[in-house]
Amino acid sequence: LKSNPSNNEEKEAQTQLTKSDELQRLHSQALSAYQQEDYEAAISLLDEILAVCVWDAELRELRAECYIKEGEPSKAISDLKAAAKLKNDNTEAFYKISRIYYQLGDHELSLSEVRECLKLDQDHKQCFSLYKQVKKLNKQIESAEEFIREGRYEDAIDKYDSVMKTEPEVPIYATRAKERICHCLSKNQQATEAIKVCTEVLQLEPTNVNALKDRAEAYLLEDLYEE
Repeated sequence: LKSNPSNNEEKEAQTQLTKSDELQRLHSQALSAYQQEDYEAAISLLDEILAVCVWDAELRELRAECYIKEGEPSKAISDLKAAAKLKNDNTEAFYKISRIYYQLGDHELSLSEVRECLKLDQDHKQCFSLYKQVKKLNKQIESAEEFIREGRYEDAIDKYDSVMKTEPEVPIYATRAKERICHCLSKNQQATEAIKVCTEVLQLEPTNVNALKDRAEAYLLEDLYEE
Protein backbone atom coordinates (compact mmCIF):
# COMPACT_ATOMS: atom_id res chain seq x y z
CA LEU A 1 0.00 0.00 0.00
CA LYS A 2 2.83 2.42 0.91
CA SER A 3 4.76 1.62 -2.28
CA ASN A 4 1.84 2.38 -4.60
CA PRO A 5 -1.06 4.15 -2.92
CA SER A 6 -4.32 4.40 -4.83
CA ASN A 7 -7.96 4.28 -3.84
CA ASN A 8 -8.55 0.77 -5.18
CA GLU A 9 -5.45 -0.68 -3.56
CA GLU A 10 -6.16 1.02 -0.26
CA LYS A 11 -9.64 -0.47 -0.22
CA GLU A 12 -8.27 -3.94 -1.08
CA ALA A 13 -5.53 -3.66 1.56
CA GLN A 14 -8.01 -2.62 4.25
CA THR A 15 -10.30 -5.54 3.32
CA GLN A 16 -7.43 -8.01 3.54
CA LEU A 17 -6.26 -6.52 6.84
CA THR A 18 -9.76 -6.79 8.31
CA LYS A 19 -10.01 -10.39 7.07
CA SER A 20 -6.62 -11.33 8.57
CA ASP A 21 -7.62 -9.84 11.94
CA GLU A 22 -10.84 -11.87 11.81
CA LEU A 23 -8.94 -15.07 10.95
CA GLN A 24 -6.51 -14.53 13.83
CA ARG A 25 -9.48 -14.12 16.17
CA LEU A 26 -11.04 -17.35 14.84
CA HIS A 27 -7.69 -19.11 15.24
CA SER A 28 -7.51 -18.11 18.92
CA GLN A 29 -11.08 -19.31 19.44
CA ALA A 30 -10.33 -22.62 17.68
CA LEU A 31 -7.27 -23.27 19.88
CA SER A 32 -9.27 -22.38 22.98
CA ALA A 33 -12.11 -24.76 21.95
CA TYR A 34 -9.57 -27.53 21.29
CA GLN A 35 -7.94 -27.05 24.70
CA GLN A 36 -11.38 -27.15 26.34
CA GLU A 37 -12.07 -30.42 24.43
CA ASP A 38 -14.98 -28.85 22.52
CA TYR A 39 -13.86 -30.51 19.30
CA GLU A 40 -17.08 -29.88 17.38
CA ALA A 41 -16.74 -26.10 17.90
CA ALA A 42 -13.03 -26.25 17.02
CA ILE A 43 -13.82 -28.05 13.73
CA SER A 44 -16.43 -25.45 12.82
CA LEU A 45 -13.97 -22.59 13.43
CA LEU A 46 -11.14 -24.35 11.58
CA ASP A 47 -13.50 -24.92 8.61
CA GLU A 48 -13.90 -21.14 8.33
CA ILE A 49 -10.17 -20.47 8.52
CA LEU A 50 -9.21 -23.25 6.08
CA ALA A 51 -11.72 -21.95 3.53
CA VAL A 52 -9.28 -19.00 3.21
CA CYS A 53 -5.95 -20.50 4.35
CA VAL A 54 -6.23 -23.60 2.19
CA TRP A 55 -2.52 -24.46 2.29
CA ASP A 56 -1.97 -24.34 6.06
CA ALA A 57 -0.63 -27.79 7.03
CA GLU A 58 -0.65 -27.15 10.78
CA LEU A 59 -4.32 -26.12 10.79
CA ARG A 60 -5.17 -29.28 8.86
CA GLU A 61 -3.27 -31.37 11.41
CA LEU A 62 -5.18 -29.67 14.23
CA ARG A 63 -8.50 -30.32 12.51
CA ALA A 64 -7.45 -33.96 11.97
CA GLU A 65 -6.84 -34.29 15.72
CA CYS A 66 -10.36 -32.95 16.33
CA TYR A 67 -11.82 -35.43 13.82
CA ILE A 68 -10.02 -38.30 15.59
CA LYS A 69 -11.48 -37.19 18.93
CA GLU A 70 -14.94 -36.93 17.33
CA GLY A 71 -14.68 -40.45 15.91
CA GLU A 72 -14.44 -39.42 12.24
CA PRO A 73 -11.26 -41.19 11.12
CA SER A 74 -11.84 -40.92 7.36
CA LYS A 75 -12.03 -37.11 7.58
CA ALA A 76 -8.89 -37.11 9.74
CA ILE A 77 -7.06 -39.17 7.10
CA SER A 78 -8.10 -36.70 4.38
CA ASP A 79 -6.64 -33.74 6.32
CA LEU A 80 -3.47 -35.62 7.27
CA LYS A 81 -2.86 -36.66 3.64
CA ALA A 82 -3.11 -33.01 2.61
CA ALA A 83 -0.75 -32.03 5.46
CA ALA A 84 1.75 -34.69 4.36
CA LYS A 85 1.88 -33.08 0.89
CA LEU A 86 1.94 -29.48 2.12
CA LYS A 87 4.85 -29.87 4.55
CA ASN A 88 8.19 -31.41 3.55
CA ASP A 89 9.33 -34.53 5.41
CA ASN A 90 6.08 -34.68 7.39
CA THR A 91 6.81 -38.02 9.08
CA GLU A 92 4.29 -37.27 11.85
CA ALA A 93 1.40 -37.09 9.37
CA PHE A 94 2.35 -40.42 7.77
CA TYR A 95 2.67 -42.01 11.21
CA LYS A 96 -0.78 -40.78 12.25
CA ILE A 97 -2.39 -41.94 8.97
CA SER A 98 -0.80 -45.37 9.41
CA ARG A 99 -2.04 -45.62 13.00
CA ILE A 100 -5.61 -44.69 12.02
CA TYR A 101 -5.68 -47.31 9.23
CA TYR A 102 -4.30 -49.85 11.70
CA GLN A 103 -7.00 -49.07 14.27
CA LEU A 104 -9.62 -49.42 11.51
CA GLY A 105 -8.31 -52.91 10.69
CA ASP A 106 -6.83 -51.94 7.31
CA HIS A 107 -3.39 -53.43 7.88
CA GLU A 108 -2.35 -53.23 4.21
CA LEU A 109 -2.91 -49.46 3.90
CA SER A 110 -1.33 -49.00 7.34
CA LEU A 111 1.81 -50.79 6.12
CA SER A 112 1.92 -48.66 2.97
CA GLU A 113 1.71 -45.37 4.92
CA VAL A 114 4.25 -46.31 7.59
CA ARG A 115 6.70 -47.20 4.81
CA GLU A 116 6.32 -43.63 3.48
CA CYS A 117 7.31 -42.39 6.94
CA LEU A 118 10.42 -44.59 6.98
CA LYS A 119 11.40 -43.44 3.47
CA LEU A 120 11.67 -39.93 4.94
CA ASP A 121 13.42 -41.03 8.15
CA GLN A 122 14.54 -44.65 8.51
CA ASP A 123 15.43 -44.02 12.19
CA HIS A 124 11.97 -42.72 13.17
CA LYS A 125 11.33 -44.70 16.37
CA GLN A 126 7.52 -44.61 16.38
CA CYS A 127 7.25 -45.47 12.69
CA PHE A 128 9.79 -48.29 12.95
CA SER A 129 8.00 -49.80 15.94
CA LEU A 130 4.63 -49.60 14.16
CA TYR A 131 6.18 -50.98 10.96
CA LYS A 132 7.46 -54.09 12.75
CA GLN A 133 4.04 -54.72 14.31
CA VAL A 134 2.02 -54.19 11.11
CA LYS A 135 4.47 -56.16 8.97
CA LYS A 136 4.28 -59.16 11.33
CA LEU A 137 0.47 -59.05 11.43
CA ASN A 138 0.22 -58.58 7.66
CA LYS A 139 2.48 -61.59 7.05
CA GLN A 140 0.41 -63.80 9.38
CA ILE A 141 -2.87 -62.83 7.70
CA GLU A 142 -1.43 -63.36 4.18
CA SER A 143 -0.08 -66.75 5.27
CA ALA A 144 -3.45 -67.77 6.79
CA GLU A 145 -5.31 -66.78 3.61
CA GLU A 146 -2.85 -68.80 1.52
CA PHE A 147 -3.58 -71.86 3.71
CA ILE A 148 -7.32 -71.34 3.16
CA ARG A 149 -6.84 -71.20 -0.62
CA GLU A 150 -4.90 -74.49 -0.39
CA GLY A 151 -7.61 -76.09 1.77
CA ARG A 152 -5.22 -76.39 4.74
CA TYR A 153 -7.84 -75.34 7.26
CA GLU A 154 -6.09 -76.54 10.45
CA ASP A 155 -2.96 -74.56 9.53
CA ALA A 156 -5.09 -71.51 8.75
CA ILE A 157 -6.81 -71.76 12.17
CA ASP A 158 -3.41 -71.93 13.90
CA LYS A 159 -2.24 -68.90 11.96
CA TYR A 160 -5.35 -66.88 12.85
CA ASP A 161 -4.84 -67.84 16.50
CA SER A 162 -1.39 -66.25 16.15
CA VAL A 163 -2.99 -63.10 14.68
CA MET A 164 -5.10 -62.70 17.84
CA LYS A 165 -1.98 -63.08 20.00
CA THR A 166 -0.01 -60.60 17.89
CA GLU A 167 -2.71 -57.92 18.22
CA PRO A 168 -4.78 -58.32 21.38
CA GLU A 169 -5.46 -54.58 21.80
CA VAL A 170 -7.40 -53.72 18.60
CA PRO A 171 -10.70 -55.66 18.69
CA ILE A 172 -11.36 -55.66 14.93
CA TYR A 173 -8.44 -58.07 14.31
CA ALA A 174 -9.80 -60.63 16.78
CA THR A 175 -13.27 -60.36 15.20
CA ARG A 176 -11.88 -60.81 11.66
CA ALA A 177 -9.70 -63.72 12.82
CA LYS A 178 -12.70 -65.44 14.44
CA GLU A 179 -14.74 -64.87 11.27
CA ARG A 180 -12.09 -66.68 9.23
CA ILE A 181 -11.71 -69.46 11.87
CA CYS A 182 -15.49 -69.93 11.72
CA HIS A 183 -15.13 -70.31 7.92
CA CYS A 184 -12.29 -72.84 8.26
CA LEU A 185 -14.17 -74.96 10.82
CA SER A 186 -17.26 -75.00 8.63
CA LYS A 187 -15.25 -75.98 5.53
CA ASN A 188 -13.43 -78.62 7.59
CA GLN A 189 -16.82 -80.08 8.62
CA GLN A 190 -16.19 -79.41 12.32
CA ALA A 191 -19.81 -78.36 12.69
CA THR A 192 -20.14 -78.03 16.47
CA GLU A 193 -17.02 -75.89 16.78
CA ALA A 194 -17.99 -73.85 13.72
CA ILE A 195 -21.43 -73.05 15.16
CA LYS A 196 -19.82 -71.94 18.44
CA VAL A 197 -17.23 -69.64 16.83
CA CYS A 198 -19.62 -68.25 14.19
CA THR A 199 -22.10 -67.43 16.98
CA GLU A 200 -19.37 -65.52 18.85
CA VAL A 201 -18.75 -63.43 15.72
CA LEU A 202 -22.48 -62.83 15.21
CA GLN A 203 -22.88 -61.63 18.80
CA LEU A 204 -20.38 -58.88 17.93
CA GLU A 205 -21.63 -58.29 14.37
CA PRO A 206 -25.21 -59.57 13.93
CA THR A 207 -25.25 -58.74 10.20
CA ASN A 208 -21.90 -60.38 9.32
CA VAL A 209 -22.87 -62.14 6.08
CA ASN A 210 -19.82 -64.43 5.98
CA ALA A 211 -20.44 -65.73 9.50
CA LEU A 212 -24.16 -66.25 8.73
CA LYS A 213 -23.33 -68.28 5.61
CA ASP A 214 -20.67 -70.37 7.37
CA ARG A 215 -22.93 -71.06 10.34
CA ALA A 216 -25.72 -72.07 7.94
CA GLU A 217 -23.34 -74.58 6.32
CA ALA A 218 -22.46 -75.94 9.77
CA TYR A 219 -26.15 -76.26 10.68
CA LEU A 220 -26.69 -78.26 7.44
CA LEU A 221 -23.94 -80.69 8.49
CA GLU A 222 -25.82 -81.21 11.77
CA ASP A 223 -29.20 -81.63 9.97
CA LEU A 224 -30.49 -78.51 11.77
CA TYR A 225 -32.51 -77.32 8.78
CA GLU A 226 -34.74 -74.81 10.58
CA GLU A 227 -31.70 -73.04 12.03
